[in-house]
Amino acid sequence: MHRRRRTALVLSTVIAAAAPALTACGNDAHPGAAAVVDGQRITVAQLQSRVDEVRRAQRAAVPDAAQYERVVARTGTLARDTLHQLVLNRVLDRAARDAGVSVSRREIQQMRTGLERQAGGRKGLQTAWLQQYGVPPKRLDENLRLQLEAQKLATKLHADTSQPAFWKALSDASRSLRIDLNPRYGSWDVQKSSRVEAKSPWLREVSTQTTQQTA
Repeated sequence: MHRRRRTALVLSTVIAAAAPALTACGNDAHPGAAAVVDGQRITVAQLQSRVDEVRRAQRAAVPDAAQYERVVARTGTLARDTLHQLVLNRVLDRAARDAGVSVSRREIQQMRTGLERQAGGRKGLQTAWLQQYGVPPKRLDENLRLQLEAQKLATKLHADTSQPAFWKALSDASRSLRIDLNPRYGSWDVQKSSRVEAKSPWLREVSTQTTQQTA
């Protein structure tokens, strides 16, 4: 179970936070896109839809309004974390495909059955994955498929998901996919296969100008 938890932490969006309002501004090269991966756009609308899925699942799991507000208040980067996950999923798919790794529907079901047994049933597993990893129930099988991909890829490389060989495979996949993030969400570090927060000196400039104008 420890390996499964470690892999889930790599592959799943953490319960993160109240996402700021998203707009379809995009960057100059890809208007309306939150990211472009291998020439395919992840639109701001698609990203917002995935963020809304998590929020609806959280709201359904926490019927008390005050408690739900505390869940939201504890989080602040849900949109960015979700985008990171969407991009990383594609990176992992490419790395697995390049290594000749595939996952069957039967393998997903077997993994789910075992996890449900440990979690005390279907509802228990759904609740645990939502609370710990920010995965809504409708995305559970998708997440388990990715976990299995990661595990099988690591096995193929005679490594585990914490070792350099595994992350080199992801780095190679990241490079081949030519990942381009909208600057508002940061940038993609090819070596680490991870989103990096953007440095926005213009924010400081605007703040400074505002202070000077009101002084």
